[in-house]
Amino acid sequence: MTQPSAMAASPWWHPQRHADRRPLLLARSRIDAAVRHWLAEGDFLVVDPPGLQRSPGNEAHLHAFATEMIGNDGTGQAMYLHTSPEFTMKKLLAAGETRIASLQHVWRNRERSALHHPEFTMLEWYRAGAPYEAVIKDSLALIRLAARTTGISRFRFRERDCDPHAEAERLSVGEAFRRHAGIDLLATMDEAGVPDGAALAGQMERAGLDVPEDRDWSYLFTRVLVEKVEPQLGNGRVTVLDRYPSCEAALARPLPGDPRLAERFEIYACGVELANGFGELTDAGEQRRRFVAEMDEKARLYGERYPIDEDFLAALRLMPEASGVALGFDRLVMLATGAQRIEAVLWAPVAE
Repeated sequence: MTQPSAMAASPWWHPQRHADRRPLLLARSRIDAAVRHWLAEGDFLVVDPPGLQRSPGNEAHLHAFATEMIGNDGTGQAMYLHTSPEFTMKKLLAAGETRIASLQHVWRNRERSALHHPEFTMLEWYRAGAPYEAVIKDSLALIRLAARTTGISRFRFRERDCDPHAEAERLSVGEAFRRHAGIDLLATMDEAGVPDGAALAGQMERAGLDVPEDRDWSYLFTRVLVEKVEPQLGNGRVTVLDRYPSCEAALARPLPGDPRLAERFEIYACGVELANGFGELTDAGEQRRRFVAEMDEKARLYGERYPIDEDFLAALRLMPEASGVALGFDRLVMLATGAQRIEAVLWAPVAE
C-alpha cells in the first residue's frame, strides 16, 4: 500500500480524499482486530483507564494538555489528559491484575509532525512477574503481526527499508553511541551513574560534533541520539536498543550489576521509534526522587511542573515486579501500510 496523494489540499472529510485514504484506514481496522485477537490469545485483560488524571506523568520533556474539573459545588480542580495510561495500569497491577493491556488515545502537547500527533493511539501492556525480555519478545511479535496482516514484506519510510520478519538486531545504547557517533557514553558517567555534561561535551567535540551552549548531559544525550544514532537504527531489520543510562530511564529499574544502566529498551524500524519499554521500577522512594528531579528540570527548561501522583507512589509499594511497554499504534500502522505521514492513518486528525 502507498500513501494517497489525490486531493491533498482538501479537508480530510472531502469524499474524494476520504476515498484515497480509505484503504489505509481499513488496513488500520484489520491490524486493530489482529492485535486485539493476539492479546486475547495471550490471556491479556484489555482495560480502559480514564484519560483525565491529576498528574499526566512526570517526565521533563513530555507536555500535557491541562484542563479543569468542576465539582457540583462549582469548585474547580486542575486536571490533565494523560500522556500514557501507565499510572492507572500500574495501580491495577497493585490491585492484583497480572496481565493487562490498553489500546486507547493519549495526548501530548507540542508534538505535531509526520510522526507525531497531539492525540494518538497507544498500545500499552504489562506482565507481572516477567522479565523485560518477555515484553521485548511481545513487541517483535506484534510488529510482525502487523506486517502479516497487510501482507507487506518490507517496511519503507523516507528511503529506508526494513524486513520486519528478520531476526532483530540487539544493540546497547553504549554500543550504539560508539558505533554511530564515536562517543564512549559510559565514560561520561561516574560509577554510580551520575552524568557529567562537560565530559559528554568533550567527547562530542573530539568526535567532530557540534556542541550547543546548553551542556546539560541529558540535552546533549538526546541531541546525539536523535541526530546521529536513531537514523541508523532499524535499517534492513528491526533494532532493539536497550540498556539505557539510568538517568534516561525514570520509570525503569536498575540493570543488575551496573547502577549506571537501566532495564529500558526502545524498538526501531526504518529509523522510526515504535516501542518504549521497561523492567518496571517498584521502589517508591527512588521513584519519588526521580520524579522530583524530572520536575526540577522541567521547571528549569519550560517554567512549569506537574503534580506528583501520590496514589501512584503508594500503589508502587504493593505493585509486584513487572515489565511493560508502550507501542505507538499509529506509527506501526504507518509502516505496515507504507504511509509517510501519521495523519494518513488517522480516521480524523485533530483540527489545526
